[in-house]
Amino acid sequence: MEYCVFTEPQQGASYDTQRVFAQTAERLGFHGFFRSDHYLAMGEGDGLPGPTDAWTTLAGLARETERIRLGTLVSSATFRHPGILAIQVAQVDEMSGGRAELGLGTGWFEAEHRAYGIPFPARRFDLLEEQLQVVTGLWATPVGSTFSFHGAHYDLTDAPALPKPTQPRIPVIVGGGGPRRTPALAAAHAAEFNIGFQPEAVIADKFAGVLAAAERAGRDPETLKLSVALPTLAAPNDVELAGRARAIGQDLSSFRGETNICGSAPEIIEKVARLVELGAERVYFQLMDMTDLDQLAYLGEEVLPHLPA
Repeated sequence: MEYCVFTEPQQGASYDTQRVFAQTAERLGFHGFFRSDHYLAMGEGDGLPGPTDAWTTLAGLARETERIRLGTLVSSATFRHPGILAIQVAQVDEMSGGRAELGLGTGWFEAEHRAYGIPFPARRFDLLEEQLQVVTGLWATPVGSTFSFHGAHYDLTDAPALPKPTQPRIPVIVGGGGPRRTPALAAAHAAEFNIGFQPEAVIADKFAGVLAAAERAGRDPETLKLSVALPTLAAPNDVELAGRARAIGQDLSSFRGETNICGSAPEIIEKVARLVELGAERVYFQLMDMTDLDQLAYLGEEVLPHLPA
């Protein structure tokens, strides 16, 4: 089992805030630091000091951490040309000594595309599929050979397919709740399938769907890591929980429920045990307040040592 922290810096977090958070997570023993890839704050709040680019941030963290895995959950296929993305991620992998992971999705937040003049096509699954083919194809091309790809959206001719990642294979994460194309893309291209923000019954159903897709594709389902990402509030008592809920604009009574990870150490341990029973091999704790290092410490010191290994 692997346990990661997952953050949303577009809601208002400087690079230094993310650096301290990631370094603290590493010291506490978390397996990975993952961040969203967005350029516009969502909901209430001003988002100050403003957005930080995901892969620029991870490049910095690659040099300021030593062990923790670093990645996106998830980057948008609309943001970057796949040839450039392959170079960026391979470079972060080298800078980190082989700790980069790439989560890649279709993109969904139309408002941020309008805000920054980024094209937002109505049909994006074909875009994502070609990006997955290009990125993984560039990384897999032997040194000294070239890579060409001629698709409906991207056209590459005799790319040198450099630089190479440090890892033999950078883990690619594909996630989402789509019933057909998402599981098929994960089965074909991903090392990990992620489902987020869903109750346990839906998680079980999506896990079953992607494992079936792997079998249909002729892939051993055991080679596909299954993961869950869930909003998290952690504290030893309801008074502290309520304060942490208010700090992120939430009401504790509405935050609790079938979906989110919420409560004291025993409650969280029980919740994670159920996720493991469903087949999860990695859990992402989504923590919205990166200035609350006490919550991170509570998770790392009072919860993490007691979770399934």
